[in-house]
Amino acid sequence: MILSKRILPIFLLRLLALGATVSATVLMVTSHDSALVFNIKFEAKYTNSPTFKYFVLINAIASVYTLILLLLSCKSSFGHLILALDLIMTLLLESSISACIAIGQVGKKGNSHAGWLPICGQVPKFCDHVTGAMIAGFAAALAYFLILVYSLHNLISLFTLNT
Repeated sequence: MILSKRILPIFLLRLLALGATVSATVLMVTSHDSALVFNIKFEAKYTNSPTFKYFVLINAIASVYTLILLLLSCKSSFGHLILALDLIMTLLLESSISACIAIGQVGKKGNSHAGWLPICGQVPKFCDHVTGAMIAGFAAALAYFLILVYSLHNLISLFTLNT
């Protein structure tokens, strides 16, 4: 009974994280748009930015990791390793979403000091997809943070029960 109370929230959070990471990956990969600027075709794709490639890679890795954990038995003896990997995954997801927010801000507002113009007025479909991917990525990072906090709470409560 106590074990099922501990496993069910983690399972549901992992399902949420899986859905969010897969959504973020699919939305970012399908983000592309083109516009004519001074009779020159300008194409915006996620592959144009190393930051967006990093975001896709990290979310794809998180998706596979989460799927593997969902398919494994819940009574695994690798609890400490999974906790450490959850921490690493949380940090990687946070770093990828932070980098994307920085690039997205430049794409949306530009940077007058550097002479970078905003592009979202010319390629709104691309910007909408990227915004959706960042929202899904943030949801995934939040889900992993909650998984981490819940796992740490369970680990600490196990140690206090033993003493």
